[in-house]
Amino acid sequence: MTPETRDELRARIPGWGVDLGPADRPSVPREWPSDVHSAYGDEIIPQQDSDRPRERSIEHGRLTPVFGTSCPTRGVSGAVRRLAYRRWSEARAAHWLVLIAADRIDVVESSLRSWAHGRPDLPFVPTGLRAEVTHDGWGSRRGRVDVRHQALDPIVVVAPWALGGLGVAAAVRAVRSRRR
Repeated sequence: MTPETRDELRARIPGWGVDLGPADRPSVPREWPSDVHSAYGDEIIPQQDSDRPRERSIEHGRLTPVFGTSCPTRGVSGAVRRLAYRRWSEARAAHWLVLIAADRIDVVESSLRSWAHGRPDLPFVPTGLRAEVTHDGWGSRRGRVDVRHQALDPIVVVAPWALGGLGVAAAVRAVRSRRR
């Protein structure tokens, strides 16, 4: 039995060989190497204006023509994010680990901001603790597969707050003892 030719395979299998020739590739219009082109022709899309600098990967020469501005970087977490983009390639694990660390720093900053504005985040409201009591939380767990880890859920939710409270109490004690 002889192997099928390209034309026979293309006739028998829809989409076979789209990566062989540039004319058959659906992504060719997006692979123009020089500038960013629009989907409507060869005109270059104008660059979106920005009043503050944006993060840009070191692999790219410029920002994409349009980018999101809903969540601009700020504070210590913003400085850590800018460091990640300025120093490491997106192909490096360090880049992503630093961005994850920046996310954690942002959580702390947001919590401190909420305390500073007089509206602190309530630790138990988003956990669904009230629904556990009012909507038969224990009964809804019967027959579920993930029963093993449910004993750890209160520890995972409460432990960070308890440790944070202990840390604040220790800091207050240390400040009081130094003043005496």
